[in-house]
Amino acid sequence: MTSSWTAAGWGTSTPPGGVRIPFPTTDEVSRHCLSDDEPETVHIEVHLPGRLDPARLRTAFRRALLTHPRVLMREVPGRRYRQSFAWELTGEPDSDPVSFARPGPDALGRARARALTECPSLALSPPMRLEVIEVDGGTAAGEPPEAGVPGANRTVLLLTMHHTALDAGSGLRVLATTAEQYGGSSALPVPGPVRPDPSGSAPAATGRDGRAVWARPVRVAPDSRPEPVRARAAGNGMLQAELPVPPRVGRTGGLAPWTVNDQLLVAASLMVGRWNVSQGRPAGPVRITMPVDDRPRGREMPMGNGTRLVEVAMTPEYPRDPDLLLGERPDPAAVTRLLRTTAQRTRALKSAHGAPLGPGTGLLTAPLLPVGIRGTLTRGARRAAAPWTSTVLVTNVGRVPYALDFGDAGRANAVWFSAPARMPRGLSVAAASTGGRLHVTLRWSRALLGDASGRYLAGLFEQALSATSQVTRPGSNAGGSGPEADVPEADATAPNAEAPGARGKARRPGGSHDRDAPCPDPTPGGARSARQNHARPS
Repeated sequence: MTSSWTAAGWGTSTPPGGVRIPFPTTDEVSRHCLSDDEPETVHIEVHLPGRLDPARLRTAFRRALLTHPRVLMREVPGRRYRQSFAWELTGEPDSDPVSFARPGPDALGRARARALTECPSLALSPPMRLEVIEVDGGTAAGEPPEAGVPGANRTVLLLTMHHTALDAGSGLRVLATTAEQYGGSSALPVPGPVRPDPSGSAPAATGRDGRAVWARPVRVAPDSRPEPVRARAAGNGMLQAELPVPPRVGRTGGLAPWTVNDQLLVAASLMVGRWNVSQGRPAGPVRITMPVDDRPRGREMPMGNGTRLVEVAMTPEYPRDPDLLLGERPDPAAVTRLLRTTAQRTRALKSAHGAPLGPGTGLLTAPLLPVGIRGTLTRGARRAAAPWTSTVLVTNVGRVPYALDFGDAGRANAVWFSAPARMPRGLSVAAASTGGRLHVTLRWSRALLGDASGRYLAGLFEQALSATSQVTRPGSNAGGSGPEADVPEADATAPNAEAPGARGKARRPGGSHDRDAPCPDPTPGGARSARQNHARPS
C-alpha cells in the first residue's frame, strides 16, 4: 500500500546514482567541530498578522524546496577513513519538514527552545524544519498584550536549519519562495548587494600610539556564577527585541561616512568593553567577526553556506579614546572617530575577496588525509587558535529584501534570526529590518553567561547604540572636540540594534528600556517584559 507521504510526493526513494557534492570548506570545518552541548543551529522567525491554511502551506513549502533543489540534501554516510564528506541531492524531501505546534500560551517559547537545542538531522533531507505556531494576542517579541487591550491572532513561522548545511541567507530565500507560492504572486526582481569601492586606504594596522590593531583580542568576561555552575551549563540563551530604526548619516559625495552596520559593530564593541570593565577585567582590543554575503538574492541564489567571514578590528586610532569611549557617557567625538575608522575598515573588507574562512582552512580540509585524521587536526587547530578567536559575531542582513507576502495571511511584520554562539567566542548579535522596525537577537553560550547577565549585556548594547545614534542624528554637534569629528546631517532611516538589562554587580543601565524591554525566560529563547520578570524569581 502506498503511504500518504509517497502519494503526496514526500519520501520517495533517491534515484540510483543521485548527485553527490563534496563538502565545501565551511561545511567540513563545521562538521568536524560539532558538539552536542552547543547545537549548530540557525533559526529564523517570520511573524504574520493572519492565519495560514495548513494544506496550502505544506504545498507551498514543498514547491519552494523543489525550486531550490540544493537544499534537498543529506550527508552521505561513511567511515572515518574515507577521503571526503559529501552531500547527496535527493530531489525530494525524506519526510514532511512542516509541523504545527500544539497551541498554548508558551507555544512560541517552547518552539524557540527547540530551535536552540534540537538540531535537524544531517542524515535526512532537507536539514531544516518549519514549525508553525498560532499565537493569540501579544506582541511580536512574544510578550502578552497590555491589560485591557485585546490582541489579534497571528502566526509565527519558525525555520530551524543545521548550520553545517545552510545559513540564514539561504533560509530567508526559501521562505521568500514559500510566500510567493502560497500567495500566488510572481517572483519580483531582488537587487543584490552593492559593494562600493573603498574611498581611500583603510586605517593602518597600528593605532596612532603604535599599538597593533591585530593584537590578541579580548574575550567576553564570564559572569559571576561559580565556575562549576558554568561548566555544567549547556546550550544557548537568547533575547529578542524590536526597536525603531535609528537615523542614517547623510551621504557626502555619494558615499555615507558610515552605515548602520558600522553602528552595530561599534555598539557591540562598546558593549563588550563596558561589560568587561563591570566584571573587573581590563579593557582590551575587540575584534568582531562579520559575515559578508555577495550572493544574488533572487531565485537563482546559490544555497548552502555562502558567506565569507571577515574580522574587523575595533581598535581606536587615538590612545585616549578607549577611556573616553568606556566612561559613564561615551564621548561623542570619540564615538565619531571610531565610526569613521570602522567604516573605512569594513568598506575595504567588503570590497576584497578571499576564502570563506581564511587561507589556512583550505589546507586543513584538502583531501590529502582521511576525514578522521583531518577532523582531529581541525579540532586541535581550533583549540590552539582559541585565544585569537574574535570577541563577538555580529551579523546584519539589513532590510529584508523580500516582501514575504503570504496573501490572505498578510505580509511579514517582523523577522528575527539568530546565529550560533559557541565557545570560545560565546556571543553573537544578529539584526534585520522589516517594515521600518529593527529586530535584534542577542544569543550567548550558557557556559559564558546566565540569563540575567545576558539581559544586562543587552542593556549595555542598547545604550551603546543610542550613543552612535546621537552622533548620527540631524543637528548633532559631535564634532566640537577632537580631530575628524564633524558629522554630516542625516537624511533617512535604516536598520540598527537592540535590547534591555539588569544585573546586581554592575551599574544597571538607566532609561525607559529598563522597564519595558523584553527579557528572556529561564527556557532558551523565551521573552517576557521586565515587569513580569521582576514579579517572579529568576
